[in-house]
Amino acid sequence: MSAVARPLQFAAQVRALVRGSNVALALLGALVGVAAGTLVTLIAGIAQLMHATFFGIPIDVRLSASDHIAPWRALAAPVAGGAILGLIQLWRRRVGLRATADPVEANALRGGRMSLRESALVTVETLLSNGFGASVGLEAGYTQIGSGLASRIGTVLNLRRSDLRILVGCGAAGAISAAFGAPLTGAFYAFELIIGVYSLSNVAAVMAASLAGFLTSAALIGAPYSIHAPTVGNVQPVHYLVLMILGVIACGLGIATMRAVALIERAFDQSRLPVWSRPMAGGLFVGALALVTPQALAAGHGAMKLDLMQDMGPRRLIFLIVLKLSAALVSLGAGFRGGLFFASLFIGALLGKLYGLAATGFLPNLSVDPTACALTGMGVFAVAVVGGPLTMSFLVLETTGDYSLTGAVLAACVATSLTVREAFGYSFSTWRLHLRGETIRSAADIGWMRSLTVGRLMRRDPATLDADSTVAEFRKAYPLGSRHMVILTDKDGRYGGLVPTAEAHAPELNADAATRLVRTLARWRHSTLTPELDVKAAMSTFDRAEAETLCVIETGEEGRVVGLLTEAYASRRYAEELDKANRSLSGEES
Repeated sequence: MSAVARPLQFAAQVRALVRGSNVALALLGALVGVAAGTLVTLIAGIAQLMHATFFGIPIDVRLSASDHIAPWRALAAPVAGGAILGLIQLWRRRVGLRATADPVEANALRGGRMSLRESALVTVETLLSNGFGASVGLEAGYTQIGSGLASRIGTVLNLRRSDLRILVGCGAAGAISAAFGAPLTGAFYAFELIIGVYSLSNVAAVMAASLAGFLTSAALIGAPYSIHAPTVGNVQPVHYLVLMILGVIACGLGIATMRAVALIERAFDQSRLPVWSRPMAGGLFVGALALVTPQALAAGHGAMKLDLMQDMGPRRLIFLIVLKLSAALVSLGAGFRGGLFFASLFIGALLGKLYGLAATGFLPNLSVDPTACALTGMGVFAVAVVGGPLTMSFLVLETTGDYSLTGAVLAACVATSLTVREAFGYSFSTWRLHLRGETIRSAADIGWMRSLTVGRLMRRDPATLDADSTVAEFRKAYPLGSRHMVILTDKDGRYGGLVPTAEAHAPELNADAATRLVRTLARWRHSTLTPELDVKAAMSTFDRAEAETLCVIETGEEGRVVGLLTEAYASRRYAEELDKANRSLSGEES
């Protein structure tokens, strides 16, 4: 056997195993989790080394928890990082690199297919952003490289669509689990945010990946984003409502945060600053905030650990919320790469502490624990921005080990998720996709729907007739029973309406059939389809037109006829594909 044929045969054997056994898919997921955990450890170590080098801090001290940073370093490092990011963006534009698909977009629209090379570039950009002090988290880079590697493995093995999507979720699960030292959090991050659903077909592989990522990180240097919370007082049932109100408050701030990123990006676009210089301007802003306090820098892990243990007044808390939020928004709006996951946890914890002070002052008889409010705020604000109520609830559980608090946090997170969905409808990742013109609201697989277009469904040999023909000529060309619907066209082939064959043969038209033009019977002249419409948009057009059949015309001003589509056929094909997608979720797809 040749050297080329041997790897191909091995890939085919692995693919057959994965297709036929959930155990094999789980083992493959575990391998992906090990790889993701290793990469997370490596990236976190490099970022910490960059912080120590560029900001002159001890290697074992978190940047945002530093007591003091030399002013020139605080200003110079983010600007230098911005310059490098600006050059990369300039290079991206010159070579024509498209926007890189993140795991959410890949699983929603592309069946889990991601470019490993582009994912590695995004991870490097995220590492540079965080390493030079921009107020962004590394979790976006962690999940990007973990999922990108998983997608490459699945593509090489030629896995089916549903298995590839699960494997992408495994990469994200292993990365988040390794980062936070929280296997349940990592698994449900994948279920809720990357795969879009929890089902029997994906639970084993995702859990295996999450546990493997957690154990790998723990065996190396430990979870870089692990959270150590103080002891929480007893949480009573009456506190649930108080904490749910905190969730609603977090909704407003979360929605404002997501909209603010878009506004800041638009402001940079409308400015006269060259594209390559915008990250430098953002870096200068972040550096200026770091002169006030280093807590504005990086993701904020060290600052969060510091602030959770300290007693702070409302003015200090409001100041830190505004400062960190401003630093994060400007960093992202200026072009730095990174995520808002950990920044949301940090800002949410500060918001919760502030709410706890207010609750204690106005409702002293309820004995609300400020620490419980801080941890709940951490969860609900992250839900408002990132999404995933179960993900954030499990993060609090794995942070505190307190089941009574977890129940209250879960109630508050669910209330937050429902409110954001009703009031806004997007998470941070899907909101940024929306700004690019996409309409997805989650990672649920709708790529099959995008590929099921009118062009694929339509009949390409429709019955046509010149619109200037008479009814008698129509009857001669198309007797009863020959065609259900006939398309009228002008001499240039442009659409002129539809005529049901039965209506053209109606007895009341017999008297003037020889002289009456068939165009007088035309219907649905202004209701048409185009080949690129997906089946869902086509069904909506059928409903609005109250038609059972519509003509398909070419896109553009010519309006020439290219086909015909019936609502019945479109509905049947939609139902078949939907059933296939649903069966793949439960593992019944063959």
